[in-house]
Amino acid sequence: DRKRDSGRTRLPIGKPVPGARLYVLDSGGTIQPAGVAGELYIAGTGVARGYLNRPELTAERFLDDPFYPGERMYQTGDIARWTEDGLVEWLGRSDGQVKVRGYRIEPGEIEAAIRRIDSIREAAVTARTEHGETALYAYIEGRKSDDVRAELAARLPAYMMPAQFIEMSEWPVTPSGKLDRRALPAPGGTADRQAYTAPRNVTEMKLCALWEEVLKNGPVG
Repeated sequence: DRKRDSGRTRLPIGKPVPGARLYVLDSGGTIQPAGVAGELYIAGTGVARGYLNRPELTAERFLDDPFYPGERMYQTGDIARWTEDGLVEWLGRSDGQVKVRGYRIEPGEIEAAIRRIDSIREAAVTARTEHGETALYAYIEGRKSDDVRAELAARLPAYMMPAQFIEMSEWPVTPSGKLDRRALPAPGGTADRQAYTAPRNVTEMKLCALWEEVLKNGPVG
């Protein structure tokens, strides 16, 4: 089923065809449960032998299948997750990863966690670098930012928490109808920030959220 959210189309990949296997794995090669994002791998009889005349790329992408000895699987570079009804949903590319405070983070994984919050209609997460510091920013529609921050804190580790949540009523889209991330509004209050340290635990997140509410500005570090 095709879903359109605020001008962006989301289309589940579906289920593997007979003879094929789909794995959603984390960076350590562990199978991810339904609802948890990871990198998508394809295995089975339909997997090609490799890239024509590209031995280095073949070695990089065609790996030994750890679940079926003697067979190989293809590393797609796509970030996906299993849905509760057994479909695979595409979330983005792994080359969209960003590095924040030493951690490699996939924004699509944060977006997926936000969308699982009740009443959220759409979400987007971007990384911006100012004054030499990179921070995550979440754009949301459907819930108040404080509510989303509190619920997300229970779902994600502290290093994956966005520095600021921006509430949206309309989303910029490209001529093809996709979300135009480059046109998302710049977060408020960042121009005068000389140094920023993101909250490191739930207590600091709650304190920062309180100060942002009082000051009507953010992000507060």
